[in-house]
Amino acid sequence: IHTRMMLEMIPAGAPAMLAWAVLLHDVGKPPTFKSAEQTGDRIRFDGHAEVGAVMAAEICRRLRFSTDDTGQIEALVASHLRFKDVFEMRPATLKRFVRLPNFNQHLELHRLDCSSSHGKLDAYEFVQKFLRETPPDQVRPPRLITGDDLSQMGLQPGPQFKQILESVEEAQLDGRLKERAEALAFVRSNYMK
Repeated sequence: IHTRMMLEMIPAGAPAMLAWAVLLHDVGKPPTFKSAEQTGDRIRFDGHAEVGAVMAAEICRRLRFSTDDTGQIEALVASHLRFKDVFEMRPATLKRFVRLPNFNQHLELHRLDCSSSHGKLDAYEFVQKFLRETPPDQVRPPRLITGDDLSQMGLQPGPQFKQILESVEEAQLDGRLKERAEALAFVRSNYMK
């Protein structure tokens, strides 16, 4: 009934991937089912999003969906429960979340999921407000430093470059680094001891 209600609420002209994500978003529930007797309190489907994402990808491959469509449907199923955590997400985590490809589909899947069950749209409204009020250059700011900068500082190229650049971006997204000079100092103090 829940899934049928969601399908009926899909807006006209919505991408087919959204409809497929609606159909498959809870496909992981049967294999993760735990009764109230097993859990000691209530029926649970722990991990159903992760299990469902794997199952959804396999279904899409069997149906010969394109790699891009399969990836998007898998991502939608995998991330559909992440909205419950948006209130506690660090700024960097929330910014990375809303940067997911075709995030509007993630947002719409969440709206449909909530509207056809408990009706609470507080996480949806929170993210909508965040997107309205946060300038795009704060969600996707230009890099403060690059791998070339790390090489010029005397660091050797390798897997550590990715880790360093990700930690700089994390600090930038959290608002701890705003300028190039701060980023260079951050690298010196954390990676060049």
